[in-house]
Amino acid sequence: MSTASPSLDAQDTDVPKKNPSLVKEPAAPRSRAKRVLPALLGIALLGGAARWVLTRGEESTDDAQVEGRIANVSPRIAGQVARVLVSDNQQVKAGDVLVELDATDLEAKLEVARADVSSAEAQSANAQAQLALTEVNAGANLRQARGGVVQASSGISSSKAALDQARADVVAAEARFKLADTDLTRVKTLKAEGAVTQADLDTRQSTHDQAKAALDVAKARLTSTEAGVQGSSGGLETAQGKLAAAQTGPVQVQAAQAAVKLADAKLKQAQAALHLAELAVSYTKVRAPTNGVVSRRTVEVGHMVGPERPLMAVVPQDDVWVVANFKEDQVGEMKAGQAVDVEVDAFSGHHFKGHVDSLAGASGARFALLPPDNASGNFVKVVQRIPVLIRFDGDAKDVALKPGMSAIVTVNTRGE
Repeated sequence: MSTASPSLDAQDTDVPKKNPSLVKEPAAPRSRAKRVLPALLGIALLGGAARWVLTRGEESTDDAQVEGRIANVSPRIAGQVARVLVSDNQQVKAGDVLVELDATDLEAKLEVARADVSSAEAQSANAQAQLALTEVNAGANLRQARGGVVQASSGISSSKAALDQARADVVAAEARFKLADTDLTRVKTLKAEGAVTQADLDTRQSTHDQAKAALDVAKARLTSTEAGVQGSSGGLETAQGKLAAAQTGPVQVQAAQAAVKLADAKLKQAQAALHLAELAVSYTKVRAPTNGVVSRRTVEVGHMVGPERPLMAVVPQDDVWVVANFKEDQVGEMKAGQAVDVEVDAFSGHHFKGHVDSLAGASGARFALLPPDNASGNFVKVVQRIPVLIRFDGDAKDVALKPGMSAIVTVNTRGE
């Protein structure tokens, strides 16, 4: 029994060594943590308060990008590419020739249009000359026709007077012939009785023959005069017909004026066709619409191109701005003219100055292909973003900003 007791004491003394987890740790570390945590919390609160004070009145977002105008270059006409005069990323100026199309067919059409214009000009000049001639002839023909009518009327009057005289001459000639015939018969009787000589008979016979001839002449003159009267009547009708034709002179002038207008219209039509042909030839040279850098070039020599497909794009480098998409709860106090600080990722550490130009009229979601309809289905509120257009104040021109670059925008909403 006396030998077992020391072994038990030895085991008791060894227990703490074999089970160290039963030994209690000092309480000092826990009390230190209780002192450190409040201090850290105070520092965090103080920093947050300081940040709130410093950033109060500022709204910031990294949902922003540099924007610019992109001019797509397309030909005005369809054709085959003959030359490509620019390469990718080349600087060009407005009006520089970028691409040339084959102009052989169009130049031939241009020559045809020029010939049509020359022909139309000749027709117009001829119509003008015809109008001038018609105006002159119309007045002259009318005066001449009126004179002809007057002359024909006078001729008829003269012919009628001559006819009356011819009839009177016939009557007188018949009376003289009857007297001469009576004298001749009486002298023949007396000669048979021997009362007159043969000389008296011959004298009466000569007088009879002369009276007979004078009667025949008077009758012939009467016949001629009657024919003249009929001719004068026909001349009057002819003159009246010419007068009626001459009186249509104003109508002829109007017709000539209409012909001039028609010729002028054809000339203008030909000139318009010529202008279109010249434009078509000029369109074979595709020019840069603005200063910028050639981008996204897809055209090569030999391609068949048309207005429906762009050949390349020209991106101006001197007209850029920033579009920042702020959350709807950030734009309540934003307005045009407020100062803006812009950081572009490509130029880290450089701060650009700008100002708010304008705010979009609606959120970006309203311009989506399928705008959201909150009245259908279950409603889940999504914070919308409002595009804000920001203009640089001038220092951005010294840096090559490219459309599409990401940016961080901070707007000072405390004042303008």
